[in-house]
Amino acid sequence: MVDFMQELRARRLVAIVRGTDAEASFRTVMTLVESGVPLVEVSLSGADALGVLRRARAELGPDAWLGAGTVLTVEDAARAAEAGANLVVTPGLGPAVEAALGSGLPVLAGVLTPTDVIAADAAGATALKLFPAAPLGGPTYLKALLGPFPDLPFVPVGGVDAPAAAEYLALGAVAVGVGSPLIGDAADGGDLGGLRGRAGRFVEVCG
Repeated sequence: MVDFMQELRARRLVAIVRGTDAEASFRTVMTLVESGVPLVEVSLSGADALGVLRRARAELGPDAWLGAGTVLTVEDAARAAEAGANLVVTPGLGPAVEAALGSGLPVLAGVLTPTDVIAADAAGATALKLFPAAPLGGPTYLKALLGPFPDLPFVPVGGVDAPAAAEYLALGAVAVGVGSPLIGDAADGGDLGGLRGRAGRFVEVCG
């Protein structure tokens, strides 16, 4: 978990892949890593997500950070770990958080309210996924939460484009999680060249 936090603080960017095409999703993961985005989450709500995780782990080796996202249950956490995920990301608090932490995996736990933040911190969450960030006020809402919780590692997710990423990081977010503004249609079979360009822009902003 210490290694994950070191990498998260150094990279400050988690890419979120949720595709309708498993082959395209796999290519998207590989393109992101090749483009300098080594922290990648594959959402379990995407097509054959466990298969994508297995293929990516086989290609990237044991040391790469490869997360499973939208992990809701104890069973989800176990299946994700079996498929090669070494990071669990949840949209909220629930049994998956405790199960993953109990098995030694770092957890980016979804929070929204101050009550969520207190509960996630008490549960031992590795970092706090502020989700959905944009509808609640974006950087303004993060700033409000940092008042009572100045030392907690927040990772805003949801509607994070490049300008918002820069603002969140300037306010004190440890990192940002980015889905469609970075991935575009690549995980659905779209252009990988465009993905490389967007990845370069986000790496520049978050570096």
